[in-house]
Amino acid sequence: MGDKRKLQTEIERTLKKVQEGVEIFDGIWNKVYESENSNQKEKFEADLKKEIKKLQRYRDQIKTWSANSDIKDKKQLLDARKLIEREMERFKVCEKETKTKAFSKEGLGQQPKTDPKERARGETRDWLNHTVDELNTQVDMFEAEMEGLVVKKGKARPPRLTHLEESVSRHKEHVLRLEQILRLVDNDVIQPEEVADIKDFVDDYLERNQEDFDEFCDVDELYESLGVDLVKAGEDSGTLTRDDRSRFEKAIPGADPPPTKSSREEKASKASKSAVVEEDPPSRSSGP
Repeated sequence: MGDKRKLQTEIERTLKKVQEGVEIFDGIWNKVYESENSNQKEKFEADLKKEIKKLQRYRDQIKTWSANSDIKDKKQLLDARKLIEREMERFKVCEKETKTKAFSKEGLGQQPKTDPKERARGETRDWLNHTVDELNTQVDMFEAEMEGLVVKKGKARPPRLTHLEESVSRHKEHVLRLEQILRLVDNDVIQPEEVADIKDFVDDYLERNQEDFDEFCDVDELYESLGVDLVKAGEDSGTLTRDDRSRFEKAIPGADPPPTKSSREEKASKASKSAVVEEDPPSRSSGP
């Protein structure tokens, strides 16, 4: 009974935050379209993006609650979700208009021409940064939910807690790889068209990682089409730092850190020394 009361309190608190967030979003939306100063307009657009991300986190939580059979009356949850999704659509319109203006004929006439390769690299950077941001946003949401799941003494761990812990760990593995790819793109080791080969797979993971959790259990599988060993390429180009190795260990609990170049050479040397071919001793045939 106490758990249900606690859940209801949390739902009411979230619904209140949704209402407040929508009001803040509407206020910033008006400022975006009323402002004539380009610098102020950019600031308001950035604020609008922050608010929509907050609302999206609430929406994800509401979706989880909507699937909970213990919650009988779900009308308020559905109404709140529709309200957030309406604001998400409005944000898409605003974002599209901003990009359209940036690449309009007038805009292009006032800006120096960009090299096609550099433009493609810039678009790839933007996608990688955006994807990392979205993954980190979902991690924040998972960790917030984990805080509310208490493991009672003498009771089994809630399956949901284990699921969330695995989700956080998996997301961090993706973040680590995407940040490696970003550095390799900046260093011209990986080309934008190569990153385009994994874009649909990663976007699909971002969208469906909770609905089809088991489908995405192999993190490295999503990056196989790159045809690049991210760790080795990072070491060879000098973009894989000691801090990256430390983060690799944290992202994959219990895993060995990626080997350094020197450790790989040492291992290969030891292997070559110990690789002595031993002939099988002749078999002893029993006498007649």
